[in-house]
Amino acid sequence: MIGGQDLLIAVSYSGSGQELLTILPAAHRLGVKVIAMTGHNDSELARLADVHLDVSVSQEACPLNLAPTASTTVALAMGDALAVACLEARGFGADDFARSHPGGALGRRLLTRVGDVMRSALSVPSVTQTASIFEALEEISRKGMGMTAVLDADGRAIGIFTDGDLRRLIERKGDVRNLTVAEGMSRNPRHIQAEALAVDAAVIMDSHKLTQMLVSDEQGKLIGALHMHDLMTAKVV
Repeated sequence: MIGGQDLLIAVSYSGSGQELLTILPAAHRLGVKVIAMTGHNDSELARLADVHLDVSVSQEACPLNLAPTASTTVALAMGDALAVACLEARGFGADDFARSHPGGALGRRLLTRVGDVMRSALSVPSVTQTASIFEALEEISRKGMGMTAVLDADGRAIGIFTDGDLRRLIERKGDVRNLTVAEGMSRNPRHIQAEALAVDAAVIMDSHKLTQMLVSDEQGKLIGALHMHDLMTAKVV
């Protein structure tokens, strides 16, 4: 179905294909604009079109210079160029593309938020800074993230205690049986908000060599956590 608001792109290297030339008078009567792609500027199709795009080649890839090979590639490239020009003219951006292809890799990267893949606060290991090292280790083992958040009385993360922090603490102190988690935690841990893009979280975690990252609300209270495995499972990375 062709209507007056449509645009007809006619592709014929010779510019003399009768199947296309038969259509053009009807298209013109409907007010349809015609773009022709041919290899001959003086062809009938080129003359009848509103716009002619030259897709000529000096020689086909066919060793007999008969089968359309190089010329079909040029026509495809010209079609891509037209599509890109339309994208730019309409201001069509990556976010628009992602919404049209939500299941693809780009869609996942541009539409998946931290809140979609994070582990909720109930699943995140957490202790107070007065907890013993053994209490922290029990919490880490019970919830299986390789770390525990250290919270203040208002539920804000003031630190994080990881397997690496434990090794460093043992190297410094030796006997850790009577120590609190505050003596070995990393203070002011990096965190991100749930509304952020998951791909941005992945970039931060990769650049700072983090396996886990805390997720907080606008008041700084812990609402979840990300593990690099979560991002990989969601195919964000």
